[in-house]
Amino acid sequence: MSLAAAVAVEPPAFGPVEMGAVDSPPPAPAPPEPSRGVHGDVEAAEDGGAEASERRASRFRRICVYCGSAKGRKASYQDAAVELGKELVERGIDLVYGGGSIGLMGIVSHAVHDGGRHVIGYVTGDPVGEVRAVSGMHERKAEMARYADAFIALPALDNPSVLIGGYGTLEELLEVITWAQLGIHKKPVGLLNVDGFYDPLLSFIDLAVSEGFITEEARQIIISAPTVKELVMKLEDYVPEYNIGLVWEDQSQKPGNNLVPELETAITSS
Repeated sequence: MSLAAAVAVEPPAFGPVEMGAVDSPPPAPAPPEPSRGVHGDVEAAEDGGAEASERRASRFRRICVYCGSAKGRKASYQDAAVELGKELVERGIDLVYGGGSIGLMGIVSHAVHDGGRHVIGYVTGDPVGEVRAVSGMHERKAEMARYADAFIALPALDNPSVLIGGYGTLEELLEVITWAQLGIHKKPVGLLNVDGFYDPLLSFIDLAVSEGFITEEARQIIISAPTVKELVMKLEDYVPEYNIGLVWEDQSQKPGNNLVPELETAITSS
């Protein structure tokens, strides 16, 4: 399958907002489908569990997960991908991802798809769920970012046989962080820091802050946690406080024009 190939199992529950459509806001999020763990009050009444009572309906319709086509040397990376997929299912959240069927991409997408949630993938491989045609890598990244309400990066691991993951995952992650810094979107960005995988990256970013190349305020864009549940809760509670003061007065001059995501007012105002 070529880079521009794409696939569908079912029509998406929410149509994408046309990029560049600044006159009308994106559709308001519909309530998530009932599933175990989403409605904490119902589950608490049935099971009487303390954990269930802490659950709540998610503010997110879809989360974009960045990950690679390798499984990694540690079983904990694979376990985290499975747990993340199950957490999305429990919260009634659909998956947006890179479209691969192997490695961590395959694990998380199968977990979400097998749990009955909608999976939307972009790019090559033998994908799971819906895959959409794009003209190239720039459009692929923009579409993934535009269609998601939040972002999570699993450990970034390369599979040398297919050249997917690793550098690409880091590039996608840093670009979506940069878009937040520029005020192009205000969606939360999270790192699933399994076994301290992202500690060196976070240390480098902290070094850049201490040396005056990244502001303390911009550092707050990045959310990290060692476990799936903790990270998702942080994303749910995230309130964007970073404001660069940059106003895109002429929408036609916005960087990349139609290849950047519009501001999701439904998410930032929630």
